[in-house]
Amino acid sequence: MSRKIPLHTQIIIGMVLGILWGVGAVKWGGQELTLDYVRPWGRLFINLLKVIAIPVILGSLIMGVNSLKDLSSLSRMGLRTIAIYMGTTVLAITVGIVIVHVLQPGAYFPTALKEELQQKFAGVITSKVASAQEVREGPLAFVERLVPPNIFQALGDNRSMLQVVLFTLFFGVALLLISDEKSRPVVAFFDGFNEAITRMIELIMKAAPFGVFALMASMIVELTGDNPAYVLSLLQALGMYSLTVLVGLGTMVFVVYPLLLRILTPMKVGRFFRGLAPAQLLAFSTSSSAATLPVTMEQCEKKLGIGEEVVSFVLPIGATVNMDGTSLYQAVATFFIASAFGVDLTFSQILTVIITATVASVGAAGVPGSGLIMLVIVLQSVGIDPAGIALILAVDRLLDMFRTVVNVTGDATVATIIATSENKLHTPGQ
Repeated sequence: MSRKIPLHTQIIIGMVLGILWGVGAVKWGGQELTLDYVRPWGRLFINLLKVIAIPVILGSLIMGVNSLKDLSSLSRMGLRTIAIYMGTTVLAITVGIVIVHVLQPGAYFPTALKEELQQKFAGVITSKVASAQEVREGPLAFVERLVPPNIFQALGDNRSMLQVVLFTLFFGVALLLISDEKSRPVVAFFDGFNEAITRMIELIMKAAPFGVFALMASMIVELTGDNPAYVLSLLQALGMYSLTVLVGLGTMVFVVYPLLLRILTPMKVGRFFRGLAPAQLLAFSTSSSAATLPVTMEQCEKKLGIGEEVVSFVLPIGATVNMDGTSLYQAVATFFIASAFGVDLTFSQILTVIITATVASVGAAGVPGSGLIMLVIVLQSVGIDPAGIALILAVDRLLDMFRTVVNVTGDATVATIIATSENKLHTPGQ
């Protein structure tokens, strides 16, 4: 009898074949073929994941809130979830600051390349600064954006996930406050809705290896273009910065999260990583925690044994407010750019970086590239020219893949901790 190849193995195979295809396309002139006929399938796969992200939040959060049965349970779990998410974010930023001070990546950056990159990415910088200014309209502007003027418009925009989460929580609380007779049909509808979305996720994941193949192949071609040697020279010049970010992200995944699991939960670290592997690999290939959310929820419930009510409540919130990898990267990038510009940050500025990066991560869109907009805000908070993001743009797409893995792993870690505290962690059936 033949054994079925595990999903994470299928995704790894698709990833490796995609890289090989991309390298071969660059070497033998297949860039146009790849971009015209392979890339669309990768984008289709990402869109399939994104299109169910909002429905997953709607159905899962409403059912999650309803399963708690009373407001005291909701407030207890909610406060605990937010507190732990904020704690891991501050911890991630601190790890990034310590590592960047030890490795000093800014000292290895050549001045000539700095000026070349600032000219090359001038247009991108202007766009990101403009987007950051929209986010920074006054000290309490974020409060205005917590509630959308039109919920249907927010439902159609994955960048408004925090607004959707808050509206859905509000709706779920309202369901708890009305009679069972009135709420029962609504709950029954969302129960069936949730089941249908789960089946959709299972069908979409059957195409995951092919989608990942297309994503990786097109990414290699896009990054290298017609001059692979240029990209290699950039990677070499930015090697110490990239290494610093990767060391920080690796510390979170392989040191901090396992320690939290060992101390605060009965979860075996090996089982945790085996169960979460498909979501981590998908996060790596899509660079989108929002797109990965449906798979993260499915793996946490079915493979890690986290109770459905915890998964439904904790993970959608985490996808919008918990960006450990992104926050760590912002800290490293800020100090790297400051060092490259010859700026020494004071202790008060370091505290500003920690606070600003933590606040900026809350509600940041879980889509590729959103971290750069948040980075502009962090840079401006300590008086550093946002044009400095040109120094890291060449490798940002690659590093974005790794930091999304950290974001997803952090969400699952916190969900495991909350499940343990709520006595909702169990061994799933085989």
